[in-house]
Amino acid sequence: MDYVRLGRTALRVSPMCLGTLNWGVRTTVDESYALMDAALEHGINFFDTANHYGWQVHRGLTEEIIGDWFAQGGGRREKVVLGSKVCNSMSDWPNDRGLSMRHIIAACEDSLRRLRTDYIDVYQMHHADPTASWEEVWQAMELLTQQGKIRYVGSSNFTGWSLVAGQEKARLRNHLGLVSEQCLYNLLSRQPELELIPAAQAYDTAVLACSPLHGGLLGGGLRKLADGTAVKTAQGRAMVAIETRRPEVEAYEDLCAGLGVDPAELAQAWLLQRPGVTGVVIGPRTMAHLDSAIHALKLEPDSATLTELDRLFPPPVSQIPQAW
Repeated sequence: MDYVRLGRTALRVSPMCLGTLNWGVRTTVDESYALMDAALEHGINFFDTANHYGWQVHRGLTEEIIGDWFAQGGGRREKVVLGSKVCNSMSDWPNDRGLSMRHIIAACEDSLRRLRTDYIDVYQMHHADPTASWEEVWQAMELLTQQGKIRYVGSSNFTGWSLVAGQEKARLRNHLGLVSEQCLYNLLSRQPELELIPAAQAYDTAVLACSPLHGGLLGGGLRKLADGTAVKTAQGRAMVAIETRRPEVEAYEDLCAGLGVDPAELAQAWLLQRPGVTGVVIGPRTMAHLDSAIHALKLEPDSATLTELDRLFPPPVSQIPQAW
C-alpha cells in the first residue's frame, strides 16, 4: 500500500478509505468484522463512519459495531486512522443535532463511548450548519483537541465558500483548520471540480471522494438490474440517475467490456488519478467489493481511456475562468 499524506498534515493514510455505512444494515455484524479485518490485511488503515450511521435500526449502531471490533484487540485501534462525523439529528430533541458547541462536545463524547476509544483521529462536520457561527464551531473543536478527544477536524458535503470561510476563521485563531473534505464525486457527479476541489487545493486540504460508484450504478449497475442481482442500484441516487443518464452509463459499460476491465474498478481508478483527490471512500458490502477496490489501486487508465471518459461524462460547464 502506498500511503499518502492527509492534506497538509503529516498523518499518512491509505488512498482507499473504508466507509462503514453498510455496517449492521446491509452487512451482518460478523460480515462487518470480517471486512474490517480484511481491509487491515490489505493495508487499508483509514476507516470512516458517522454517529448516525445505522439509523435504519438505531442511530449509533455502526459506531457500536466498530467499537466492539476494536475491543477484540490485536492492535486494531492502534492501526486505524478513524474518522467519524457530527451534525445529523441523533434524536427529536432540538439540541441533539447541528454544530452548536453543546452538541459537538456531547456528540463527540457519545461517539467515543460507542467506539470504545479515547480519541477520534479526524472529527468531521457531516454538513455545514448555517445557524452556527465559525467562532462557536472552532471553540468547540479547539476544546476537544486540547482534551485529547480528537486529533484533526474535517468537513463533509461543504461548498467551496464554506470551506474557505472555515479555513480563514481557523487561521485567525491560529488553528490548523480543516484537514479534509469528504464530498460526493464520481463520473456522474463532477460538480466539485468547479469550485470545491480548487478551494481545497488552495488550502492543501485533502479531498475524499465518496460514493465513487454513484450508489452502485457505475459498478455495472445496468447489467445487474437486467440480471436481477442489483441491490443499491435499484434505489437511491442510482435509480434517480438511471432516468436521465442511462445512455451514458450504457456506453460506459460497453467501454469497460471492450477494455476487459470491471466498471467499478475503472470508476475508482479514475477518481484516484484526479487532480486534488487524496482518497476514495469505498462502501463494500462483500469481500468481492473490497477486492475490486484493491484492484482499482493498481489500475492506471491510459490517455485514450481518460479522453473517452471525458467524452461520455463531460466536465461541468462553467463561465468561471479558473474552473476546470
